[in-house]
Amino acid sequence: MEVHDDMYLYVTPEHFYIEPNTKSELLVIDRLSSISKVQYSQFNNQNPTRRICGVLGTIHLIGGDYLIIATHRLFVGLLNGMTIWRLAGYDILPYIPTNTHLTLKQREQNEIYLRMMRKTLDTNYFYFSYAYDLSHTLQRLYDMPPDSLQNGVLERADQRFIWNAYLLKNFNCSEMRKFQLPLLLGFVSINQVQVNGQTFHWSIVSRRSTHRAGTRFFCRGINDLGQVANFVETEQIIEFSGQRISFVQTRGSMPFFWRQLPNLRYKPRPELIPGKDHLLAFSKHFDEQIMLYGRQVLINLVDQKGHEGALENAYRNFTQQLDNSNIRYEAFDFHAECKKMRWDRLNILIDRVAHEQEEFAVFHLRDDGGLISAQEGVFRTNCIDCLDRTNVVQSMLAKRSLNHVLQKLGILSIGQKVENASPQFEALFKAVWADNADLISLQYSGTGALKTDFTRTGKRTKAGLLQDGSNSLTRYYYNNFSDGFRQDSIDLFLGNYSVNDSEGNLIPSPLVVKKGWRYNTFPSVFVFAVAMFFISAVFPAEFDTESLLFILFWGAMIGVSTSGILHYGIEFVDWPRLFPPIKIEA
Repeated sequence: MEVHDDMYLYVTPEHFYIEPNTKSELLVIDRLSSISKVQYSQFNNQNPTRRICGVLGTIHLIGGDYLIIATHRLFVGLLNGMTIWRLAGYDILPYIPTNTHLTLKQREQNEIYLRMMRKTLDTNYFYFSYAYDLSHTLQRLYDMPPDSLQNGVLERADQRFIWNAYLLKNFNCSEMRKFQLPLLLGFVSINQVQVNGQTFHWSIVSRRSTHRAGTRFFCRGINDLGQVANFVETEQIIEFSGQRISFVQTRGSMPFFWRQLPNLRYKPRPELIPGKDHLLAFSKHFDEQIMLYGRQVLINLVDQKGHEGALENAYRNFTQQLDNSNIRYEAFDFHAECKKMRWDRLNILIDRVAHEQEEFAVFHLRDDGGLISAQEGVFRTNCIDCLDRTNVVQSMLAKRSLNHVLQKLGILSIGQKVENASPQFEALFKAVWADNADLISLQYSGTGALKTDFTRTGKRTKAGLLQDGSNSLTRYYYNNFSDGFRQDSIDLFLGNYSVNDSEGNLIPSPLVVKKGWRYNTFPSVFVFAVAMFFISAVFPAEFDTESLLFILFWGAMIGVSTSGILHYGIEFVDWPRLFPPIKIEA
């Protein structure tokens, strides 16, 4: 059952009317009662207010309910013969057009919540399809019973990857199935390529999980349900002469309780969270992963010394304690092994897991729909962030699978590789995997990925090192001074936090946080000291003992205020307000 695509929106003082261009049915939303229903009649009373391309859901804020619609889309490509789109525009429409019933404070807070919704919707990129279930791998789609096609796209979707499932809850009934447009956040690239005169489609689909979703420093490790931060399922798909082949990999934060809270230090120290049942959550996580994907090879790329080393040791120990025959742990100290730009040594890791890649196989359907093989296991790769090092290794495993599949299909001759057969496709492969790294990193850390020069060119470059330095500094700023708001935006969007009408009036608003005296004092002293230091150094006509003492004094004040800011660093961090991880005394 497909979702309606092109529709007309009519807005009256009492109702929203949404009419598909087929005019077979009409979604009617009462703006006063917030009740929605489907009428099987046409709406001919007035000209439409605008054209829209999807209903994304509703959200309840202090100012009442808001309708969220998709207004623009971009064509991505055809996957399995069905069109995939990228969200390119949206609008948030209030049911009640004025907020005169709210106090001034409540109106300000309501505007903050609206900014949060826009912050998440502005994230690059959301994808959707009106007919294709983009949330499932080809193998899961194949395993579905035939009668599931009678359900709506949202009903049969993998709820782990539907980012607006909470927003669509008001339209969760059988009559509104065709108006429920599910969104996937991640990365999709669909490409028609030619190798050795043979044309086929090669695609990458990365799906970010909504479970334990958040930002880099505020969302680490696991929760009590066994769900990990930054979990991403990435599927490489090849379509050739009616045959379809997919190779799936996963990434996710180390699956035990640990944190790395920002404190203005460049690299806050990661630590295990005490008092938690790590092994129970660890077991829950892998029970689900084995059920969903089969056997697991856990590729851990963190440093094996220093602060990261403590986490690597914990991961290794928990795996040994679990003692599950479906799990194998493979540690590879990425930085130590590849120091001095010896990135060719990554082949050591690929060779170590090659036999398991052969055993896991790929999902392969014949042109008549018959099953040739199923994928029976996955590589679950992680580093600290599951971004930079992780993507490099995943792209190498994907390349190995690609070469094997293309040889099996007869596109490559036995022993031939893509890089030799088609330099153009080789360049495309590298560019797409680097784009995948950038998008997943942008959604989690706020910047593009590091080390993508290797993914794009096959070697580490000085320009790449400079770009990594720029991205690292930008990450530092975002993670310390803006990610609290972004974390709140995600929690609001996913329905982890529900807004109460009385916030800011009868009950306190979580958005109002009192800062301690240090929050203004230390930065003010720092700015004033810097200004006086330069005035003392630049303006004297000649230097004497008095002017030198002034310079030394204000230099010392710069040092004292800087030390104070770093010592009380957590007080200057932009913390989430809806679910603050720590309590700071004012």
